[in-house]
Amino acid sequence: MKKHLILILCIINFGLLKAQEVPEIQKRTVTFLETLDENQTNQVLISLNDSTRTKWTNLPIGLAPRSGLQYADFSEKSKIAFHKILSELLSSQGYLKTFAIMQVDDILHELFEIKYNRGEMDDNTIKMIRGLNWDYGNYFLAIAGDPKTDEQWGLKFEGHHLSLNLTVSGQEFSMTPLFLGSDPAVVEETQYAELRPLSKEEDYGFWFVNSLDDAQKAKATLDEKVRGDIITSPDRPQWLETFQGIKGSELSENQRQILHYLIEEYVANLDHKKAEEYLAKLHATGMDEVYFAWIGSYEPMKAHYYIIHSPDFLIEYDNVGFLDNANHIHSIFREKGNDFGEDVLKNHRMAHHH
Repeated sequence: MKKHLILILCIINFGLLKAQEVPEIQKRTVTFLETLDENQTNQVLISLNDSTRTKWTNLPIGLAPRSGLQYADFSEKSKIAFHKILSELLSSQGYLKTFAIMQVDDILHELFEIKYNRGEMDDNTIKMIRGLNWDYGNYFLAIAGDPKTDEQWGLKFEGHHLSLNLTVSGQEFSMTPLFLGSDPAVVEETQYAELRPLSKEEDYGFWFVNSLDDAQKAKATLDEKVRGDIITSPDRPQWLETFQGIKGSELSENQRQILHYLIEEYVANLDHKKAEEYLAKLHATGMDEVYFAWIGSYEPMKAHYYIIHSPDFLIEYDNVGFLDNANHIHSIFREKGNDFGEDVLKNHRMAHHH
């Protein structure tokens, strides 16, 4: 009975939170569009049915060109308006992570140029790296549909190590998949030495896995080699049906709290109203139903991976790196059945079916 009451309260809360958010997101997106000239508007707008809306990749632009308007081509007025969209969609931590990830692309270029100037890299290698075209301005925005007039529309902001996806349908919206990565995971040279855009995703993962006793750790750890990427990468199935590792019901109260901190780190990248909605859904199902699995080393700077899997959400984190030095993070947060707004779009079709 108590669980049913909690669920009812969560559903009521979901409706209130959605109703508060959508008009402001729409208003800020329309304001952004009004800063663009005709050519830029034609570049940024795509059809809601365009296949690029529901595809994502974290590859650099040199390997995977994107649709939309390049961030480097935004005017200062457009950048200000766009930042206001992101500050509506993301929490302060999510907003700062997003732009730290973009900044790290420039730092990565600088690090490779330093190696080249030291003679640690040949001409062909540096030419290939320069051709990958990762830098702060090389991210692309595409707006699907017309937020001025359409009940259903979306937004994608994507580039190297970033894929942010918004889908709006009436008063409902989805923010998954949300991919965040960082190369390097920790900057080891230049004035930015020790910058870590995704520090807590790593630190809380180690905190949790090392809170387990030997028997729990053995159950949580999969006897596999660290894969070198998340399992649900763009060219693989986008959801996992099999639960692996240790279940939340097998954890102590303290361990469940640490695991909750780790989940919150991902959910809390979103604006607090959306984060509360997702956390309410997690609590309605219960932490006892969450599974955690680990692969690899229990120490930093050695290859490791974890997955957090509940009936409603999937979180993956991978840190291997091309040099096998665990200094290159990929992470993703997904809501089951609602990537690219699958559920919210379906709900709208059902409600308006005659």
